[in-house]
Parts: sequence; C-alpha cells; structure tokens
Amino acid sequence: MEKISEKQIRSCFVNASRSEAAKLTLPANFADLDWQQLDSLGWSDPKMPMRGYLITQTADGLVGIMLRAPEGGSGQKRRVLCELCRDVHSEEDVYLWVSKRAGQSGRDGNSVGTLICAQFLCSANVRKEPAANEIEPDPAAVVQRQIQGLQERTEKFMVRVRG
Repeated sequence: MEKISEKQIRSCFVNASRSEAAKLTLPANFADLDWQQLDSLGWSDPKMPMRGYLITQTADGLVGIMLRAPEGGSGQKRRVLCELCRDVHSEEDVYLWVSKRAGQSGRDGNSVGTLICAQFLCSANVRKEPAANEIEPDPAAVVQRQIQGLQERTEKFMVRVRG
C-alpha cells in the first residue's frame, strides 16, 4: 500500500458522513506505519472501541469504510476464520464487523458484514512464511498467493459495501 495522508483518509470514506470522518481517531502508530507491509489499513477507534475503519486501494482509487463491532466482542469463545486473511494459525479474536452500505441504501438502514480479525492484523497474517513442504516447496510463492487473496477479498467486501 502506498503511504496516505490524514486528509486522504478523512476524504475516502464511502459510508460515513463528513462529520463522522472528521471525528475519527487515527491509529496511535500512524506516523510509524510500514506502508510496504500493508495491503489495507484497518484499526479500531481508541475513543470508540466498537467502531473500526478499513481503507484499501482499489481500481477506483482509495476507498474507506466505517465498521461496527458486535457489542461485548465476539461473544462465545469459539474459533472462527477471518474472511479476509483466512489465517488458520492466528490466535487473534475475529469479529463480525458490520458496515452500513454506501449511499441511500445505507441511509435506509441496509448493512453488510463479514468476519475480520479484531485488531486488523490481516496484512501481517498473510506475510507469515510457512515451512517448506512437499506440496508447497516455495514459501515465498505461498506468501504472494496469500497477499493476492487478501487484496481480492478486501476489494470484494468494499464492492459489497459500495453497492
């Protein structure tokens, strides 16, 4: 992902009002982010813990969506798979993040949701290099496939939000 500015972040949301985008709190480590290791930028708002944000570069440009986490976290402690990174080894909680749809559909109360890592560590998860084995002798190729899959699934979710 290319480095983006605070101004770009606040102006790229497709399902948030200008006032909602103006009130968002950037991630604490925003100035120190390693943009080369990110496929998308996702974070929970420290001032509003049930709110999250996900931004990615699409063919149409930079797109951001505002998300809502379930009240009380993920509820029962059961293992579920993040739909974006699909990391089967992650110990991180996965939430059903819900996003109101963009435009009139969202103003009418329509929303979509998907399972995403609670702390948005998907970019790091797909970059974990597996051990070489007979089926997959090249770990770097596996990582590249995982990165590509994350990018494709993130963009598909963005398309669902945009309607």
